[in-house]
Amino acid sequence: MTELERLRALMTAGQVKLGVHIRRMNSPGSPVYRSMENVAPAAVILVLSFGSTMLVHFYLGAVVLAAGCWWWLAKQLPRVKDGVFDRTAALVLADERQFDFWWSQGVLSLYARLADGEERAATSRQSWRDWVRALPEELQILEPKGK
Repeated sequence: MTELERLRALMTAGQVKLGVHIRRMNSPGSPVYRSMENVAPAAVILVLSFGSTMLVHFYLGAVVLAAGCWWWLAKQLPRVKDGVFDRTAALVLADERQFDFWWSQGVLSLYARLADGEERAATSRQSWRDWVRALPEELQILEPKGK
């Protein structure tokens, strides 16, 4: 079993968590960036705000802008973050070369809490393969959470 296969098994069992630098992956040029997720809602909010200001009154435009900002921060942004995380996880866990590349870019991190309460984390300064190999073998045997 390769390190990536063991990592996938440990993540499926809930023993290891993957961390993703959302801001870096949700930027133009990233393979998981979706401009329609980021640009279109903000553009709609601005157009509605400017239109309300021009057609009705400044205060209505300010209210539309405030409501749009609230919607963006409370409703849309969490969905964008979840989507970026899911797409990044699918990308990097599908191929070791992708995982190696994005690990070297400092986009990924790993975290595990062992049965004895010890916490272990790995960032791009460390080798993720060595970190996975150093995890106790009994972690793999544990049942996934929720079963």
